[in-house]
Amino acid sequence: MVKKTLKIEGMSCMHCVNAVKNALDAIEGVESAEVDLETKTAVVEAADTVADETLRAAVEGEGFTVVQ
Repeated sequence: MVKKTLKIEGMSCMHCVNAVKNALDAIEGVESAEVDLETKTAVVEAADTVADETLRAAVEGEGFTVVQ
């Protein structure tokens, strides 16, 4: 397992946080995803086979932008 931190733009409320968390949790190989509205980050613990692009696509599929 590896931990990856995503910086996300566009989150403004807890509905946004839940949308991002659910999208990340749905990815096969993701063990956990903790999304923080205040810091606008998501810390994902996942198998090392989960690509960064897969995480980015899940978040951007919900209408948010991954900036880092």
